[in-house]
Amino acid sequence: MGFLNFFRSKKKKLADFRNRGAMILDVRTQREFDLGAISGAKHIPLDVLPSKISEVKRWNKPVITYCEKGGRSEMAANILGSNGIEVINGGGYESLSKNL
Repeated sequence: MGFLNFFRSKKKKLADFRNRGAMILDVRTQREFDLGAISGAKHIPLDVLPSKISEVKRWNKPVITYCEKGGRSEMAANILGSNGIEVINGGGYESLSKNL
């Protein structure tokens, strides 16, 4: 039951972020992004994200990160969160696409 509650809670948090105008941030490589992305997503690959913190802060919105499977988006969420940005790890591309 705890596992299901985790996913319900994450869906609620994603919905809350979206209702507040969250930016969706794709942290995959350029090649991965070119193969398909969530409509309207901003693209900043994980390896350059630390140098783009000020850009993300200027969005002045919560951020939902995603990548291919969820690992890089978790790292991105940690980077952004440690810099005072409200963020949630949206996980992998396919699962986030279904949950938005």
